[in-house]
Amino acid sequence: MHKRDFLRTVGGATLGLLLPPAQLRALATLTPGELARRDDFWTALRGQYKVPAEFIHLEHGYYSMQSQPVLEKYVQHIRDVNALSSRYMRTVQVPNKARVQARLAALAGCTPQELIITRNTTESLDTVISGFDWKPGDEAVMAVHDYGAMLDQFKLMERRWGIVNKRVTVPIDPQSDDEVVQVYANAITPRTKLLMVCHLINITGHVLPVRKICDMAHARGVPVMVDGAHAFAQLDFRIPDLDCDFYGASLHKWLGTPLGAGILYVKPGSVEKLWPLYGDEGFAANDIRKLNHTGTHPVHTDLAIEDAIAFHEAIGIQRKQERLRWLQQYWTTKVRGKKGINLFTPSDPARTGAIANVGIVGMKPGDLATALMERYKIFTVAINTAGVAGVRITPQLFTTTQELDALVNALTALAG
Repeated sequence: MHKRDFLRTVGGATLGLLLPPAQLRALATLTPGELARRDDFWTALRGQYKVPAEFIHLEHGYYSMQSQPVLEKYVQHIRDVNALSSRYMRTVQVPNKARVQARLAALAGCTPQELIITRNTTESLDTVISGFDWKPGDEAVMAVHDYGAMLDQFKLMERRWGIVNKRVTVPIDPQSDDEVVQVYANAITPRTKLLMVCHLINITGHVLPVRKICDMAHARGVPVMVDGAHAFAQLDFRIPDLDCDFYGASLHKWLGTPLGAGILYVKPGSVEKLWPLYGDEGFAANDIRKLNHTGTHPVHTDLAIEDAIAFHEAIGIQRKQERLRWLQQYWTTKVRGKKGINLFTPSDPARTGAIANVGIVGMKPGDLATALMERYKIFTVAINTAGVAGVRITPQLFTTTQELDALVNALTALAG
């Protein structure tokens, strides 16, 4: 990003109020990678969040708090919608949602006709899984590391329609993209009707080579559905560049919206292949809106998406990606290879983002999470599935190196 663009996006937004103009001009000369290590910028950004003081928060992957500017806007939206009540719902609800949808589509790099607003990744991807016209014996390919809600939905299709679910195991620390792609390729047969892949595996932080997997699957005539819960608004990409057929993501993780916001992208030509979850005769078979019959729902959440996008764009996706990856590398490089400590996250920085998973030899993940919280006031989440036995560590942009040093010291002491 050019210097003038930095000053326009940061200096002209809320973040521009955090630092003196001279300091902003100095920061504008830095690359995203260089800025990732500048404590003055990120400490100032921390002031835009109400960070708990009683514990070190390292589990932002489930739900990351809204910034204070977004939160205040959200509360105002609640008041405004409440004041107009039915009049709002009957007059401006639909055009307002369409405007927000267009803003999201621009962020995703697609058209508004290819994307709908959902409640979360689970709703998005389960809409696709349930919407397929399955026949007995049809096969679906997925990984043991995929999110449980989607694996459960495939199990439901197995019981209901008699499909065959084939689970692969993705290597934790692969040496090449081809190693990962081949794992999925080996599971495909002439009966494969859908392949699901994570963009960023939620339990390990592994960023997969999605475009290469899509190219391989498409060459065999298999559509691909991508779980982008942790990639959207954390990694710098555009959905169409992945060439996937379906993409679902949550917005309350890395975009910083209120709870209950997600997206579903469907590639042109693929909408008509899906049955909607709820009947809606108002839209054509090839209109993505047929998949978005939500009934009456909290529309103020939709409105706050615009505010979250503005805050996100003020920081910049390249700066976010580099900061989050740098934070993860900061602490993992200090413990990787230490006796008694296991890392379940790739060693290659290019295959990672913010998330990493760490375990202590001989210690159950639940006991580790409890010890970190009770003895060191560090909040994490235990993961014990698919060969991963540790706690997930998910910092946010405003996480400090002092907090990560406390984590490293705690892990070292527990391993000892």
